[in-house]
Amino acid sequence: MSETGTESRPLARQLPDPKTASNVRYNPSLEELRELAADDETTTEFDSPSYVSEYRSRSSDRTKNAEDSEFDARDRDLVDTALELAEERELVCVDRLMGRHADATYCCRLFVPVDYARIALAWANLFEPTDGREPDLVTVQLPDYDETAIRVLPDEGVTTVLGSDYTGEAKKSFLRLFMYQLKKQGGLGLHAGSKRVRVRDEDDDLQTVGQVFMGLSATGKSTLTSHGCWLEDDEDAAMLQDDVCGLLPDGSVPGSEGEGLYIKTIGLDEDEQPELYEAATDDSAILENVAVDDDGTVHFDEDRYTANSRAIVQREELESADEEIDLERIDQVFFITRNPLMPPVAKLNERQAAVAFMLGESIETSAGDPSRAGESIRVVGTNPFIIGPEGEEGNIFRDLIEALDVECYVINTGYLGEKSADIGVEESVTILTETARDTIEWRDDDQTGLTIPESVPGLDIQDYYVPDHVEDYERALAELRADRRDYLEQFDELRDEIADAVY
Repeated sequence: MSETGTESRPLARQLPDPKTASNVRYNPSLEELRELAADDETTTEFDSPSYVSEYRSRSSDRTKNAEDSEFDARDRDLVDTALELAEERELVCVDRLMGRHADATYCCRLFVPVDYARIALAWANLFEPTDGREPDLVTVQLPDYDETAIRVLPDEGVTTVLGSDYTGEAKKSFLRLFMYQLKKQGGLGLHAGSKRVRVRDEDDDLQTVGQVFMGLSATGKSTLTSHGCWLEDDEDAAMLQDDVCGLLPDGSVPGSEGEGLYIKTIGLDEDEQPELYEAATDDSAILENVAVDDDGTVHFDEDRYTANSRAIVQREELESADEEIDLERIDQVFFITRNPLMPPVAKLNERQAAVAFMLGESIETSAGDPSRAGESIRVVGTNPFIIGPEGEEGNIFRDLIEALDVECYVINTGYLGEKSADIGVEESVTILTETARDTIEWRDDDQTGLTIPESVPGLDIQDYYVPDHVEDYERALAELRADRRDYLEQFDELRDEIADAVY
């Protein structure tokens, strides 16, 4: 915690009262926000607004929170500077509600300069209108400051974003604290999507299965969460959350974003992702850093500005999106990976699942560090926004899934070996659907050391046996396991029983 202390300073009270301050436009309508941002807009062929920002990814290397870092006088000065400037600048202030769960609903207040009203417009489209309550969490974002620095005071619920005009900084400033608050309640915040699937099992009984998908941006989390699974009649699949949710000790999974989704658009394909494509081409969408010509023509396949191009799309435009955002009960967790040594799917026991949580194996994307996009990466919980000891999160996760009797799986949405076999959307969705139906036959495989499918209805799973696609598989697997063990040694708080379960 900061040496200078923050406990005695009610930071939010240092900000102007937006309802009375002469320099603040309080809760303008979405139409008014778009008008304020008109000079920055290119209107697309779909009559939706498109904007280009200077910053096109999160500045994770310039972000510090007071829980995990020593906040020195310089850090505190940055926070104070942001608060002081907020009293002087002409600002837009927007209040929104994050979450609906009885134990996980927060009023969020965002201040941005009027000149950057596009940030407020995009952010406001993700969350539901306020009911008039006072804010629990506050973010001040001043993009034109001459230094880039994001400072987070978790216990005060305050974030200051200086020198970045990226909408993702505003979004994650609140979601980061949403997850922190859930952990304080004995639960866990998850960088994950949630889904409710109703399917008929082998006995033709209709059952409801709650699925959660944990993965970094651009690994297929949105695609799998929003996919309708080609279900018909009384079977159905409904997306509840796309990006951040939680897990509480009673097994419920609170959602966070009630209005929109912040999806990646690079390579968005009408055939592969019809629902997301349709939502992104609706006039209600807001495009950010997407390749749009002066005449409004949109090119989702072009990284003119960045591979981290985005769209805010409305839930109501997605047929698979449910009216609810909270999952009543968690039954299955899927860790999404792009590790080419992992099978299309493997079933994990509780300790292995905690290992998968801690490893968070994926690939770096342009949303995190554009300079390393495509490289192998590990992020605990596939969650770059953890506040507090990361090893502690692994222990909590293991205890929760054991107590709740949750089934856990690792699912590979990439390729096997040296790209000798691609695992496409059709294969992944088939696996998810049949896992929900409980129709997959599993076997313990000595060569991989994993529990993998013997058969999957509708899929020739034998074609995806990893050792057949990797030259000198035993050596590659031994090196991977050794590397994983070395990685886990850095987490002092992590229990030995978890670290010893490396697969």
